[in-house]
Amino acid sequence: MFLCGLTPEQVMKLGYRFYLEYVPEDEQQFLIDLNEAGFSFHQTIPVNERKDWYISYDFHILNSGKKILVNHKLTSLVLTSDGRICLALCVVSASSHTSPCHIEMHRVGSSEYFEYNRNTRRWDKRQMPTLTDGEKAVLTLSIQGYTMSEIADRICLSPDTIKKYRQRIFEKLDVRNISEAIVAATNNKLL
Repeated sequence: MFLCGLTPEQVMKLGYRFYLEYVPEDEQQFLIDLNEAGFSFHQTIPVNERKDWYISYDFHILNSGKKILVNHKLTSLVLTSDGRICLALCVVSASSHTSPCHIEMHRVGSSEYFEYNRNTRRWDKRQMPTLTDGEKAVLTLSIQGYTMSEIADRICLSPDTIKKYRQRIFEKLDVRNISEAIVAATNNKLL
């Protein structure tokens, strides 16, 4: 799905042309803007901490003409002697958002993160939601495929309590259903 019907070899051969051919034209400027904003932010981080940070952003790819909202998470692996990114890991997953152009910078192990505002061209500090142990248990068991009734049995709570946990999870993560909650919690390393 994320390769738009191409083989990994074809995507590698395309390189950056993949984005020109498989990202909607109206979102290509967003990718240019995020590239500039992300590298500018990266330069403000002390060199010895740069590998602790990753950028997360959402955009559409076109697969047989159908738009699919994806999330890219880009992490520095190797830096040049002056601290520029030489090699990075990019992980692609389904987005937990409902619209494109969402950009965040995260530091591994920190609940604070920065969200980029394209209108003001500023990075605004935000706080990750925290999940209780019960909410984490419900999400973990949901990932494993258990139904609400099965989850209630496994952690010795009523199905109504499990519904309340799920509702709180949805509110905290600003999602609409358990699938989106799982993606959001996984993408944001809340579990």
